[in-house]
Amino acid sequence: MGWFGLDNTSFDFDMFSRSHFVVLALFFLTIAVIYLYREKMKGDKWRSVEIGVTFTLILIEVINHVWMYMNGIWKLGRSMPLELCNIGLILCVILLLTRKKVVFELLFFISLFGATQAIITPALTYDFPHFRFFHFFFAHMMIVWVTLYFTWAKGYYPTFRSVIKLIVFINLLLPVILFVNKRVEGNYWFLRHKPETRSFLDVLGPYPWYIFSLESLLIASSVISWLIIRKREKSHLKRSQAEY
Repeated sequence: MGWFGLDNTSFDFDMFSRSHFVVLALFFLTIAVIYLYREKMKGDKWRSVEIGVTFTLILIEVINHVWMYMNGIWKLGRSMPLELCNIGLILCVILLLTRKKVVFELLFFISLFGATQAIITPALTYDFPHFRFFHFFFAHMMIVWVTLYFTWAKGYYPTFRSVIKLIVFINLLLPVILFVNKRVEGNYWFLRHKPETRSFLDVLGPYPWYIFSLESLLIASSVISWLIIRKREKSHLKRSQAEY
C-alpha cells in the first residue's frame, strides 16, 4: 500500500505546495467557524463531540506508531511521544477528558506557537494522500482547534500565571529531554540539530543559539499574547456586565 508504506518518492512533500495551501485554507477556515459559532458551542451538548475528538486523536496516534513499527523505523531516538507537539497532543486529550484549567494553561501557548508553527512550516516528508500527511496535519490542527474551542466557546483564558507555569513546565522538561537525547542518540525538540527539511528554526541562528532564540521567542510571544487576550477578556466582561 503506497499510501501506508515507507517510500515517499511518489509523496514527496514541498512546503507551500498546492496540498499545503489547501491544508492552510482548511485550518484558518475552521478557526473562523469556531469563532463565529462560539456561542452555539457552549453548554454540555458538545460533550459527545469532545469525547469523539479524543477518540480520533488517540486512534490516529496509535495507527502512527503501528505505521512506524510495520515499516521498521520505530526507534527510541525519534519515535517516543516527547516532541513538544506530541506533549501538546497528550495535553489536548487530557483537556478534552477532564476540562481542567491547568491543562488548558499549558496547552494554550504550546498549541498557538508550537502546533501553529508546525502547520505553517511543517518538518514533513510525505505529501497527500499518504497516511503521514493526514496524521501530521490532523493532529497539529486539532490541537489548535481544541485550544481555541475552549477559549472562545468555554471561556477558558490564560493568565500571567499561565505564562509562568509554561516557562516552569518547559524548563523542567528540558533537562529530561536532553538526558533522553543523550541516552538514545535522539534529537527531540531539535536540541541536537535542526530538522533536515526547511523550517522556522532556519531563521533563528546556528546551533546552539537557535535553542535560546526559540525559548526567548516563546516567552516573549506568550507574554504578548497574554496581554492581548487580557485586554479582550476585560472588554468581554464589561460587555457582559452591561448586558446583565
